Amino acid sequence: MATTPAARREPQVEEGAEEGTKKSLPREPPGLTTLDSHPRLSMATPARIALGSAVAGLIGFSLGATQGGQAAQLRFRAEHAHKMPDSTTGWYLYHKTKNYHAMQGGIREGMRMGARTSFWSFMALSLESTVDRFRGASDMFSTIIASLSVAGGFSLWHRFSITTAARTARSGFLFGLAYGGVQDILGLARGRPIGYIDFVRRRFAGGSGDSRSSSSPGQDSVRAASS
Repeated sequence: MATTPAARREPQVEEGAEEGTKKSLPREPPGLTTLDSHPRLSMATPARIALGSAVAGLIGFSLGATQGGQAAQLRFRAEHAHKMPDSTTGWYLYHKTKNYHAMQGGIREGMRMGARTSFWSFMALSLESTVDRFRGASDMFSTIIASLSVAGGFSLWHRFSITTAARTARSGFLFGLAYGGVQDILGLARGRPIGYIDFVRRRFAGGSGDSRSSSSPGQDSVRAASS
C-alpha cells in the first residue's frame, strides 16, 4: 500500500517538536550546589573573603596607628627629657617634631598590624569556606572550627605558653560562636539552609512520620471493629 505525503511528514513533525521542547527546557549551570545558591551573608565566597580581609585590615590599621602613635610620643618624650626647650620657638619645634615622630610611628605600626589582621582573617574566612564544602553544610560550627584552627596556628606561630594558648583558643571560640551565630540568624531570615537546623527538622520529621506509620494499623483495626 503506498503511503501519502502527509503520512510521511508526521514523524518529522513529531521529532521537530521534541527537539524544540528539549531546547526550550532551562538548563541548570553545572556544578551549582546549595552552598553556591545560598551563600553566607548573600555574598559570593571570593567577594566575602576579600571584603572581610579588607575590613579586618582597616580595623587593624586603625588600632595599630593609635597604639603606635602613642608609643612614639612616649618614646620621644623619654629620649628628650634631659634637654627640654626653654623658649617659645623651642617648644614649637619640640611639639612639631614630636607630632612628626608620632605620625611616623603610627603609620608604621598601623601598616604592620593591618597586614597581620588581614592575613589571619583571610585564613579564617578561607578555612570557614573549606569546612563548609567538606561538611556540605553552612552554619556556625564551620565558623567555630575555622576560628579555633586559626587561633591554634596563631599560638604556635608566636610560641605562646599553655595558658596564653588556652586564652587565645577561648577568644577564638567566642568569636566563632558570635560571628557564626549572627550569620545563621541573618541566613534564617533570608531563607538560607542552616546545617544543624535542617538536621533537627529531619529528625523531628522522621520521628513524626514513624509515629504516624506505627499508629495507623491500630487505627485501621479500630475502624474495622466499629464497622
